[in-house]
Amino acid sequence: MSDEQLPPGQPLGPSNGTPLRVSAPPPSLGEGLVTGGATEAVSGVKPVHKPVGDLADHFLSCSKLGRYLTVSDGSRFVITDDFRTESVQLEAAAVASIYSKDNLVAQAALLPLGDRAHRLAPRQKEKYERLFTLIEEQALSDVVQTSARAIREASFRAVEIRAIEAELGDKLSPARQCYRRFLEVVKSLMDRKVTAGPFLDEFRGFTQDIAGRLDFGIYSFCLDRLFGSSRVPMKVKKLLVLELLNYSPLIRRELLTNILAYPGQSRELVDFVKYMVQTELGNNTVIEIELLEAFKLQRLNLADIEGSLMAGATR
Repeated sequence: MSDEQLPPGQPLGPSNGTPLRVSAPPPSLGEGLVTGGATEAVSGVKPVHKPVGDLADHFLSCSKLGRYLTVSDGSRFVITDDFRTESVQLEAAAVASIYSKDNLVAQAALLPLGDRAHRLAPRQKEKYERLFTLIEEQALSDVVQTSARAIREASFRAVEIRAIEAELGDKLSPARQCYRRFLEVVKSLMDRKVTAGPFLDEFRGFTQDIAGRLDFGIYSFCLDRLFGSSRVPMKVKKLLVLELLNYSPLIRRELLTNILAYPGQSRELVDFVKYMVQTELGNNTVIEIELLEAFKLQRLNLADIEGSLMAGATR
């Protein structure tokens, strides 16, 4: 599929238009999250098999930057399907369950941990009991805390794990169907069958309908394709940017910097985004966006950003 196409019903996948790489690339994800049929079914892209790296450390780096978790090469955000393979790195899943800012991803990360504990003999489960107690205490998501407690108190019985998996599926399935319906609207826009006003109404409705029920990585992928496509009118892109300015700081920062870091992005759109950021958002927000853009373009690494933020705090 080219960058200019979003055909209806196309499975979701890596936002390969957004280079979220650090200057010294972190270890590859390899046999951990991205290999396996589940992710390929969602992404439509055959996973690349690379050596396993320390994905848990990479997730911690994402957390330090206040970001959504990305796969270790930074090519896309982690989605729930990444935790549906038997080759998931359990240490990374534990970190994701605590630090993921996408509650759906955090809850999905519990499942391989619970499955592993379920298969152990009773006396071998002690370390997982301690781990799930830690997740209960430290997870960013209240839902994850509750789920971890339920799994632990059920002694990691399969029925409880499957119940949480079903609960997660009840959130995800309708949202992904909604996404596929929205792709029909996107195609109509590209074919000039829908004008800017009605499309914006559809976009707002779509965003409201899937809030909290669709992986952030999937939503981000959709917007990356919209902003990167030459078939989407510039007027629509600018109207969408105005919508993003009203999003929560974390989501806004990720999505706006994705636009700025997209390879071959229109100069007109980049200038418009930067102008609106400068005029509508506070100085601290402007600095955060500039730093994350530089990080995604490999101009800065984590240490550089931490140094810049510390220097700013002492002024």
